[in-house]
Amino acid sequence: MTVCNVSLALGAAMAAGSRGENIHHQENWIKFRSSVSSLAYGVPQGSVLGPLLFLLYLLPLLQLLSSFSDISYHCYADDIQLYISFRPPDVSKLQILQSCLDSVRDWLAGNYLQLNADKTEVIVFAPEKFVPLVVKNLGPLASYIKSSVRNLGVTFDPALTLDTHVKSCFYHLRNIAKLSPIVSHSELEMIIHAFVSSRLDYCNSLFTCLSNASLERLQGVQNAAARLLTKHHKHSYATPLLIQLHWLPVKFRVQFKIIIMTYRTLHSVAPTYLSDLLLSYHPSKSLRSCDQGLLVVPHTRLKTKGDRAFVSVAPRLWNSLPLSLRSVDSVMSFKKQLKTYLFKLAFG
Repeated sequence: MTVCNVSLALGAAMAAGSRGENIHHQENWIKFRSSVSSLAYGVPQGSVLGPLLFLLYLLPLLQLLSSFSDISYHCYADDIQLYISFRPPDVSKLQILQSCLDSVRDWLAGNYLQLNADKTEVIVFAPEKFVPLVVKNLGPLASYIKSSVRNLGVTFDPALTLDTHVKSCFYHLRNIAKLSPIVSHSELEMIIHAFVSSRLDYCNSLFTCLSNASLERLQGVQNAAARLLTKHHKHSYATPLLIQLHWLPVKFRVQFKIIIMTYRTLHSVAPTYLSDLLLSYHPSKSLRSCDQGLLVVPHTRLKTKGDRAFVSVAPRLWNSLPLSLRSVDSVMSFKKQLKTYLFKLAFG
């Protein structure tokens, strides 16, 4: 599968208007108003209508992208990602990707915007033997191919190992260790959660595709953070420290995130594209499992890819929960009970 990641720099073109007066006394801010100024076009900087008007402004562009039937796309703020997948014999489909990008560039030019070539990146996900064929047919886009791309804070590589993403956690931990002698315990804990724990938890449902070696490296980051916070030697046993801090190990933090997503999906508080992936289990005969709230675990062909997809992982983890936990009707209560359950599972 070939993915074209196109980032657009639109901020300067969308901002207009004037700032309000500087307010020195916060308690009296409501008594002050900026001077009135009429705008022929643009949006005042900081306006609450900014995000909504921005989406309306880009609506024609989204309609343009939808006109290319073989192209899938995601939009987040001023970032647009184009995707096209095909089998090796259909490599000619890459011409559609180039045509789509040309149409995007023309639309931007017609609306006084410019495609930022410096932020335009292409990454190819394909078997190694087919990569040269894909690169050859990419045409001008071949010059934008990267060995890794950053997508909403997660760094992807062609093999989807996420190894580059894992390395960033060690970098921040080393810097925090230098600060530990000059900050208090509470401040150190806050810094560790802000720069390390947040990276272990952010989009960690993607970590299901990590190899055991990469998961062990992430666990090593958490262990090192626990030793740093509790001021233990770097070779001390980490399990008692995790229990003391009440931290779930990385593997169980990943399971926690996926199960919570599954719970929200089953209770209709998740995007429909997730709901479409989960099917309730209804046996052909009347069995005791009929009313257990189980999900269908689909058959997969590739253990390293199919078995690690959400459509497969989520049902397996959900079905492994006790019925009493699957029957909880409150998200907050479910989170608390789930963490207790996984904590006992992790540490016996």
